[in-house]
Amino acid sequence: MSITASSATINSTTTKTLSLTAGFVLAAFAATPAMAELDELRFGVPPWPGVTVKSEVAAQLLETMGYETRQQDLAVSVILEGLTRNDLEIYLGGWYPVQTDMVEPLVADGKVEKVVSNIRGANSGLVVPQYVYDAGVTTVAELAEHHDRFDGEIQGIEAGTGINDAILNAIDNDIAGLGDWQLRESSTSAMLAQAEQKMADEEWVTFVGWEPHWMNVSFDLAYLADSDDAGVASIESTVWTITPASLAEEAPEVHRFLSQYVIDIEDQNDWVHEYSYEERPADEVANEWIGNNLDTVAEWLEGVETRDGEPAIEQVRAQYGS
Repeated sequence: MSITASSATINSTTTKTLSLTAGFVLAAFAATPAMAELDELRFGVPPWPGVTVKSEVAAQLLETMGYETRQQDLAVSVILEGLTRNDLEIYLGGWYPVQTDMVEPLVADGKVEKVVSNIRGANSGLVVPQYVYDAGVTTVAELAEHHDRFDGEIQGIEAGTGINDAILNAIDNDIAGLGDWQLRESSTSAMLAQAEQKMADEEWVTFVGWEPHWMNVSFDLAYLADSDDAGVASIESTVWTITPASLAEEAPEVHRFLSQYVIDIEDQNDWVHEYSYEERPADEVANEWIGNNLDTVAEWLEGVETRDGEPAIEQVRAQYGS
């Protein structure tokens, strides 16, 4: 997923690959009979580290509740099609507003449900190192006051992404004093490598940032406030849990859990850092985090029962700790 002017996008390296075409995947879906009792819960997982670990945490908890789970690496369009056909049950990466036009028609038609916004504090925009912010650069307009310190450059991500287009629009129209600035487009990894090198020497640099992402754990960053409605900072996003509209009736305990499964941004930043930056397996990251955060898990599972009618949190405590 690429960042739009009003949505965060995760472009981190992930160990999973997306190798199935839409036609092949839907054919495979068709070969799988619908399950009346939802013995198996199928996750649609795009190749984004945050959604990968978030799905793994949910899957491990659901397995403890007595369900089998399966995670399928798919493109967003294929995931949404699978949800409408009841070939998938859970999608935890409904980024708004970038996916608004894809999802809202399905909601209006009664095919899918937006269950809950599952991330608190998703954000994107231009960032600077904390030492630059502390020196007085706190807004986009204040960049222009220090043009030479930044070499008149903004470090961007891949060409054609929404956030890059917004920056170019601000430059072309001299919004917030950016008319004589340049955008250096590159891959996300190259941008972060360049920024890391500059920060190691305490040089001044501004680049595209977003959270959840491991950069917020590895680097001491500050997000700039927007100026003159430039649309390049302070961009808030909502990440929805999306299910088939029938899930609440078919699996009420699963639906209840999902409606309470809301992750703090700091936790997902840590998940992405461990999985993508430290290159730890997602199942290992999830297992360790659950065992160390049973109080949070208890909030997610409040009032939720296992398939056998037992309190779900008691099963989790028995498996993961005291």
